[in-house]
Amino acid sequence: MIGFYNYTMILTYISLFSAMGGVIIATQGSGHPYIGMFFLLISGLCDAFDGRVARTKKNRTDLEKRFGVQVDSLADLVAFGVLPGCIGNAMLRTSEKFPDRPFFLDSPGGLAWYQVIFGAITLFYVTAAMIRLAYFNATEDERKNEALEKGHMEFTGLPVTSAALVFPFVLLLHFALRFDFTIVYFCIMLLMGILFISRFKMKKPSAKAVWIMVGIGLAEFVILVLSFLHYKE
Repeated sequence: MIGFYNYTMILTYISLFSAMGGVIIATQGSGHPYIGMFFLLISGLCDAFDGRVARTKKNRTDLEKRFGVQVDSLADLVAFGVLPGCIGNAMLRTSEKFPDRPFFLDSPGGLAWYQVIFGAITLFYVTAAMIRLAYFNATEDERKNEALEKGHMEFTGLPVTSAALVFPFVLLLHFALRFDFTIVYFCIMLLMGILFISRFKMKKPSAKAVWIMVGIGLAEFVILVLSFLHYKE
């Protein structure tokens, strides 16, 4: 078989499995957005450590490293690009402000204005995530040389993995304030898509910052679980 299946790839594959689970659940039936958000957080947690796990294998070949980079980016596109879009669609379907209508041109009355606008935002967001990930891979050598000169690694644009913290926070506000955050969710999606492909520079987070973000993600996960259990009651 082609590809590599050693332990350095486990977290990346789990992230992909989690993301696809979230996509399937968010697009099936009522597809409540809270459930899809759990899978987004799991993918974010896997992404926080997959690189560290991979670097523990000292005898990785160049092919293994390049393969790992490509697979990681493809998994990130599903987890932090496609899945947030599916969660947004689930929010739209469960929203009290917007009547649930089939997303087809031949549906009664045609497409509603909000379906057109929110659909366009989703397409833009996913495309921006794909462009950023492709650009990140294409400029890997340049970034490494720049890091050697400056003594630290920098990112161009907002990392797509930030979706694992931003969107769960929106869902928490959605639950805590008892306010329909569907429009807010799509506005944030639009903003993040713009930031993905912007040219601003940001320093790569330190190990301490990564652990802080992991802690925030775990806190969001626990609060979402409690919120969901309360919602079910």
